[in-house]
Amino acid sequence: MLFSGEEALKSVNVLSGGEKVRCVLSKLMLSGANFLILDEPTNHLDMESITALNEGMKKYPGNIIFTSHDHQLTETVANRILDIRKDGLIDKETTYNEYLEIE
Repeated sequence: MLFSGEEALKSVNVLSGGEKVRCVLSKLMLSGANFLILDEPTNHLDMESITALNEGMKKYPGNIIFTSHDHQLTETVANRILDIRKDGLIDKETTYNEYLEIE
């Protein structure tokens, strides 16, 4: 999770927002969960961490429901789009870019 040397020994109360997110993601990965719900998982992360998260989400063997404003993450990870609207739910098994073209 991109912690090395002395960084791995920091107290939680001195971690930055991105470091705290990386710790929580590490805890989730070690929990053995087969289903994740993530709300804006790339918030507070630097580019290196976002790339690592993206790769981890693609390799995750379970199911993930996530929300994101990160177009790249959504395009590379999502294979089903649930669009909740006032007039109902749209459920499409497609990539994000293909869904945008349909709409």
